[in-house]
Order: sequence, then structure tokens, then C-alpha cells
Amino acid sequence: MSRERVKLDINRIVFIGRTFDEYLKMFDLTQEELTGKRVLDCPAGACSFTAIAGRNGLDVTATDIAYDHSVSELENKGFLDIEHAMEQMEKTQSNYVWNEFRSVAELKQHRSMALTACVKDMRARPERYVPATLPQLPFSVQEFDITLSAHFLFMYADRLDYAFHVQTIHELMRVTRSEIRIFPLVDLSGRRYASMDCLLDIVRSQGWSAEECEVSYEFQKGARTMLRMQRLD
Repeated sequence: MSRERVKLDINRIVFIGRTFDEYLKMFDLTQEELTGKRVLDCPAGACSFTAIAGRNGLDVTATDIAYDHSVSELENKGFLDIEHAMEQMEKTQSNYVWNEFRSVAELKQHRSMALTACVKDMRARPERYVPATLPQLPFSVQEFDITLSAHFLFMYADRLDYAFHVQTIHELMRVTRSEIRIFPLVDLSGRRYASMDCLLDIVRSQGWSAEECEVSYEFQKGARTMLRMQRLD
């Protein structure tokens, strides 16, 4: 597949990420379930999942449109984005469930930890951070056993149309051998993706199962469900 990409203006990128522990909760996973598997995080942003997974002996690759920029650019952008996000969070705390984090200050600490671990790993293992522009990925057919996709599809239904969602799901299925998990299934207002049922029909028509599963993680109110897709053939 062609590796040609469109480099997005860094000012249009929000480079904030979740922690490894958040990933395990969001996707209802254990480290044992990932051991011996090739895992793709798509899109990965500034998450520390790949970094901490590598320290723990797991085989994870991260991909994101942001990775076309230098690590230093992304690090600087990331800390600025965290500051801005926390300022906004102070004004909208009622939209969130404060169980995972007790305060905005604690949330900021975790987001900063994730960014720091991510950029450190990007410098140490750059081959693990692959630039890509969805709905195309520069990977081989069934290159990964499991693909995880957090806080992208469905969340931005107001700016990513149905055709984009279908194309991206097809591409995730192309590069994944066994299983895909997507979290969450709501938009930024907490509403379930309006075309979800149509999308599930398409997934099932391609020889995959598709199940909406409630998970223990909830930070944005209403965002506590993931889509679990498994190849049946």
C-alpha cells in the first residue's frame, strides 16, 4: 500500500493522551490477554499505552496523523494542549464522572504523565510510532492480532461523516487478524452514534461479530460502552 500521507498542520492537532491503565479499563483488557499478540493502537495520539506496553514486554505499534511532526514539536504542543484542556475542564466539570480522577489537578497529572512517557518512548523506539492518515493505514493484511481505537470514531460524528466511518472500519478490519475494540460509542455530547446500527450490519456482513459491551471505565458522562468486533472465519 502507498505510504503517501497528508501532513496535518500541527495547530490543528490536539496532542493529549490516556494512560496504560486507562486503556486496560476502557477496553476491558488484561496484560495477559495481550501477551504474545501483535497490537495496534489507532489512532494513538499522546497515549502512554505503547510506551508502558513495551516496558512490560508487549508488542504494540502506535499510529497517528500527528507522528509526521517531530517529537519536540509534539511534546511542546502536548503540554500547551494539556494546559488549555484543563482550563476548559474547570468550566465543564459537571460533564464528567470524577471517579477515575478526584480533581482537575489529578487529571492534569495523569495527562502529563502519559505525554511524558509517550514522547520518551518515541525518541527511544521511533519505529513503534508510524504516521498514517485514516481511512488508510500503511500496514499489511492482518498484520495485527488486535486493534484498539480510542476517542476518535463516533466521538467526532459532527465532522467525520458516515462514509469516513465505514471506510475506516473496513481498513481496521483489513489490518486486523482477530479482534477490534473501539471506545467510546458516543459523541462529545454523550449521544450514541446515530448510524451505529447500520454500521454494525456492515461489520456483520463482512464475517465479523459486533457487540456493544459496557466497561467499568467512565470519565465523560455516558461514555462507558465499547464496540467489540471479532473475525469469525
